[in-house]
Amino acid sequence: MFTLKRLFSLVATAGLAVSMATVLPAKADDQVVKLATTTSTENSGLLGYLLPKFEQETGYQVQVIATGTGKALKLGRQGDVDVVMTHAPAAEAKFVEEGYGIQPRGIMENDFVVLGPKNDPAKIRDSKTAEEAFAKIAKTNQTFISRGDNSGTHMKELAVWKNAGITPDFKGYTSVGQGMGKTLQMTNELQGYTLSDRGTYVAYKNKVNLGVDFDGGKALANPYQIILINPKKYPDLNHKGAEALSNWLISNEAQQMINGYRVNGEQLFKATYGK
Repeated sequence: MFTLKRLFSLVATAGLAVSMATVLPAKADDQVVKLATTTSTENSGLLGYLLPKFEQETGYQVQVIATGTGKALKLGRQGDVDVVMTHAPAAEAKFVEEGYGIQPRGIMENDFVVLGPKNDPAKIRDSKTAEEAFAKIAKTNQTFISRGDNSGTHMKELAVWKNAGITPDFKGYTSVGQGMGKTLQMTNELQGYTLSDRGTYVAYKNKVNLGVDFDGGKALANPYQIILINPKKYPDLNHKGAEALSNWLISNEAQQMINGYRVNGEQLFKATYGK
């Protein structure tokens, strides 16, 4: 039977529920930091090495969206993430100039390498520049697998073709629209050439039968930046958590961890903040 006493009980219970709701956090996502970053930081295993330490020390949880640099910056422009970490200096500069990003910080670098069959059919190993190496690949119509995904690696590759004065439309050129890991696997299957960041290559080294056929040194440097999303554009993002991540990545602890990260005894990234 529905009594007056039962009605008062329901009202009291409802009142308690309302009062409890008022003391809960306004947003359940306050402790979640959405990071858009490149597939290279994920494929290399670096994030799996760094982020648990950050999460343990701060209480934040990082949700990683690993994609190409172009897509990562697009997510930032749309306000879909709290922070971006990418490796395409020109695109990053434009992102900041347009007012979407603030406080860009260079945190680390590695380099790009041209991978290919160990017998190097295009004979690029004696090339003096990346442009010369690419020209030999095109001239001999060797298989070249491009990421084709508007990533930092893809942007660098297109810049090399442009500087070489070559339109990459030769028969052996294939654009696959994939991340670095899958691009390496396809390059391996076809025994072709590709441009890769060294970190992902080292992580995949024992899974593929490819060698570094050209190492460009400083000319193929690959710097990474972390950039906060401008709160004036998107005030409702987790700016506090994003800043905590940025600050942690430039700390002595994190910079030492970056330098200390190795796969098969090889250092994948060099910490650069403040240098």
